[in-house]
Amino acid sequence: MIYDVRHLTTYGYSRSVPFARCILRLLPRDGEGQHVRHSELSVSPRLADRSEAICFFGNNMTTLTIARPHRELKLEMRARIEVRRPPAPFPGLTRHWEDVAALALASASLAPDSPSHQLYPSRLVPFAAEVIDYAGRSFPPLRPVLEAASELMARIRADFTYDPDATEVSTPLAEAFAKRHGVCQDFAHIMIAGLRGLGLPAGYVSGYIRTIPPAGQPRLEGSDASHAWVRLWCGPETGWIGLDPTNNLIVGDDHIVTAYGRDYADVSPLDGVLIGPGSQKIGIAVDVIPVG
Repeated sequence: MIYDVRHLTTYGYSRSVPFARCILRLLPRDGEGQHVRHSELSVSPRLADRSEAICFFGNNMTTLTIARPHRELKLEMRARIEVRRPPAPFPGLTRHWEDVAALALASASLAPDSPSHQLYPSRLVPFAAEVIDYAGRSFPPLRPVLEAASELMARIRADFTYDPDATEVSTPLAEAFAKRHGVCQDFAHIMIAGLRGLGLPAGYVSGYIRTIPPAGQPRLEGSDASHAWVRLWCGPETGWIGLDPTNNLIVGDDHIVTAYGRDYADVSPLDGVLIGPGSQKIGIAVDVIPVG
């Protein structure tokens, strides 16, 4: 699949902001089943400084400095991306989950893609006994790891309700788990917490998913949104497999990756500081359009 992706974020401020410094993670990754044919990031107002870098996990980072008073900040990312992922292995033929946990714990690699970085609690994904107990029901002894993880993913999809009003970015994992309501970020964090609590390496993925309108209805521009899911290390032969608990899907050609990390804090689309009084309003519009 080939997609044209547009992500527009607008910050409107109630009073003039004289200075802002931001780190953006909006440009998609190249590699591992997808090829970025073209990408660009435009910013308004005019910048005092801009620099590009790659973080430890291989994500694209853009640092911006705005040193003039402004009432609006507009960020627009456009990209054309070719996605061609190999089919996932048959879940029942993957290693037993205990073997995967033992191999991950014994790994001596500290490379960015090593399972070692995704085994332990992180800023937004602490260990939580109730979440580990919930996940453990899908992991009886000697069950193939992808088979068990797929069942856990299906249970999250069935037991939790997608509700954009139930949580915020700052809502603790335990609170989202107790509510059984939330958004894709919450469901990814909950699944990661359960998998790590069992000793399995699981990471966070930000990106986009193609949405398909109901039959006979036109696709609505701007109706897509950024998305989040999980990547699970299934052993050295299989490597990392994407799992989308919000939709109960093994990740394929409908998913577009922007960034990998331990949790949302590693891949937040925008971090930074601004100096100024008043409040702000945020508007986000995303289009993911298949073109070939």
